[in-house]
Amino acid sequence: MAVGTLTVLRVPPPRRVDPQVAGRAMLLAPLAVLPLGAAVTGLLLVTAETGVPPLARGLLAVALLALGTRALHWDGLSDVADGLTASYDPQRSLAVMRTGTSGPAGTLAVVLVAGLQAAGLAALSGSPAGCVLAGACVLGSRVSLATCCARPVPPARPEGLGATVAGTVPVPAATLTWLVLAVALTGLLTALPTSPTQQAAWHAAAAVVVAAGLTLLLVRRCTSRLGGVTGDVLGAGVETSLAVLLLAPA
Repeated sequence: MAVGTLTVLRVPPPRRVDPQVAGRAMLLAPLAVLPLGAAVTGLLLVTAETGVPPLARGLLAVALLALGTRALHWDGLSDVADGLTASYDPQRSLAVMRTGTSGPAGTLAVVLVAGLQAAGLAALSGSPAGCVLAGACVLGSRVSLATCCARPVPPARPEGLGATVAGTVPVPAATLTWLVLAVALTGLLTALPTSPTQQAAWHAAAAVVVAAGLTLLLVRRCTSRLGGVTGDVLGAGVETSLAVLLLAPA
C-alpha cells in the first residue's frame, strides 16, 4: 500500500485495506520511497561529475521526484494552499481543493517550496556525502505522513485517501519516527568531512524540530479550518518537510 500510493512503481494491491494496514503503510512510508531517495542521490552524483550547474542539479532532482510520485504531493500542496485561502467555510474550501485546478495561492506555494528544495539540493550536491544526505532527506520527509495520520486527527471527508489513513497511527509511533529521523540525520551529517560534530548535531536537531513543528501546525490549521485532513494535506506535509530537511544541513 505504501509503495503503490507514494510512488509510480507498479506493485500488487494489498489484500485488504483496514485501519491497521493503513497505519502501518504510513509508518513504512520512508522505506517505501527508498528507490526515489537512491535515484536522487544518483542523479546529483552524475550531474555533479558532468559539470551541470548546481541550481540545475537541484531543479532536475525536484523534477525527478515529481515524476517518481506522479506529482501527487505537489498537487496536494497546491490544493491545500488554495483551499485555505479561498474561504473560511469548510465546505467551500473542500470544494475548491477538490477541483484540481491551481489558483494564485497554490501556484505561489508550489513555486516557493520547489525553489527552496532546489536550493537545498544544489547546496548538498557539492560532495558525495551531501548527495547521500539529500537522498536520506527524501526518505525523512515521509515521516510527516505518520503525524498527519495520528490517531486524534479526523478525516475532513468521508471518502478519499484522507478517510482511509486519518487516525490510524498511534501518537507514540508517530513521535518515535521523528526521533529516529533525528538520530539518522545526525549520523549522516557527522559523516560529512566539513561538518564539526556539534554543528552537525545542532543542524539535525533544528531540521527535525522545524519540520515536525510545521507538520503539526499544518495539521492543526487544516483540522480547525477543514474539520480534519485529506490526502492533499498529506502531500503538503511531505513537500514542506522536505524543503526544511534539505535547507537545514545545506
